[in-house]
Amino acid sequence: MRENLPGLRDVYAARRRLGNSVRRTPLVEDCLLAGKTGARSVHFKLECQQHTGSFKVRGATNKILSLSDEQKKRGVITFSTGNHGKAVAHVCTGLNIRAVVCLSEHVPSYRVEMIRAMGAELQVRGASQDEAEEHYYALAQEQRLTMIEPFDDPLIVAGQGTIALEILEDLPDADVLMVQLSGGGLLAGIAMAAKSVNPDIHVVGISLERSPAMLESLKAGRPVSVEEKNTLADSLLGGIGRNNRYTLRLVDRYVDEHIVVNEEHIKDGMFHIFNHHRMIAEGAAAVGAGALLHGLNDVAGKKVVALMSGSTVNSESYIQTIQERLQMYTDPYIL
Repeated sequence: MRENLPGLRDVYAARRRLGNSVRRTPLVEDCLLAGKTGARSVHFKLECQQHTGSFKVRGATNKILSLSDEQKKRGVITFSTGNHGKAVAHVCTGLNIRAVVCLSEHVPSYRVEMIRAMGAELQVRGASQDEAEEHYYALAQEQRLTMIEPFDDPLIVAGQGTIALEILEDLPDADVLMVQLSGGGLLAGIAMAAKSVNPDIHVVGISLERSPAMLESLKAGRPVSVEEKNTLADSLLGGIGRNNRYTLRLVDRYVDEHIVVNEEHIKDGMFHIFNHHRMIAEGAAAVGAGALLHGLNDVAGKKVVALMSGSTVNSESYIQTIQERLQMYTDPYIL
């Protein structure tokens, strides 16, 4: 197979293209987690403070700004579990481009309404992201819309990879990166860029127990569909695409370790971030904190960066999670 995977040069090109369209997000240190895990230091990369509340705007902006005038004129279409749809809607609204977002019936209503409020046209079809993807392909062909893949596209991957450049500029001697894994665009971009700069850095992918599509695909050596179950980390639901060309290969090549988190890990992570940093993290953003709290990987003596990927969360379920943890722990500062 011809080598056509994105590389570090594409990530630097993405950073030039993005310019001031995205925020350079900060690192914040967590001394309590460092002490608990024996790490030299633990930092969170705050993509929850990014435009639209998620890292997704990096890849979406890189892709859409690369389109020709004719492609922009025809309009664009994508499929999403929420955050990518928001990012595409945000970018297209600013550029006066028509945007259609295909969602499955499994996407929570609060995410659906956020995307609609940002100006996108919504198409809700099917019980899974794979079924929404099928509708996306059909509608793109029918209406001649330009397709914006949510993760399996070199320009999307390169856009997400700009996060790694920022991390390594701010903390050049980072030893471990802990990154969420769903379709793989985020992890693939960060792992590829980080390993290209520092081959010795250790990259950890964090998957959901309730939807480990990429892990099952890595085991099988091909895209595998998994059942999508309700989870606090709903933005990590979905498959890797039935015709995956890039992210499966990139994750297989560049990621050193995989860990799996359950709902209790996620809840503890969300509560820790609220309790110690007074920040709101969606379930997907809290998987790194949850994994560290429960010692799911050995980081003793290491400088660790965990990505806090987004802040889009249902208010009711978030408040319920925080209240549950407050009642559960007599000393909430242990988390």
